[in-house]
Amino acid sequence: MTNAFAFDTKQFDTAQLESLFFAPARAFAALSVDYSEKLINAQIEAAKAYTDTSVAQLRRLVEVKDAEGLKSYMEGQQEVAKELTERLKGDAEKVVALQQEYAQESQKLTENSVKQVQESVQESAKANTETANKAVKEATSASKAKQA
Repeated sequence: MTNAFAFDTKQFDTAQLESLFFAPARAFAALSVDYSEKLINAQIEAAKAYTDTSVAQLRRLVEVKDAEGLKSYMEGQQEVAKELTERLKGDAEKVVALQQEYAQESQKLTENSVKQVQESVQESAKANTETANKAVKEATSASKAKQA
């Protein structure tokens, strides 16, 4: 049985693979992990705030002993609803800002990668053109030498 991964790594230009593929892929992965971490932390903070508010409201409800206490509790619910609405709006704005930041950073990474590929292609084309021109000159010189 032969090992499918037994190959000579010297035959590959690892520097070019690194600069054109692996480095941009790692940068994008790191950006994705950072974005995910920020988003998860924002969700955890929001969940904790909503949970704390809910538990506090349940504690207030348990303490209601008469009609006046119930009236006071119900009036307090309006303020709680207002606070939760503002909190929800702020949380949504935070998520939108994170998404915009992620999109901008992704676009920068993509633009840099495309620019790097274009430069590499131009360098390769230039090198290939020079090699072809040299080969043509050598062939022309050899042809002239045979004719003489």
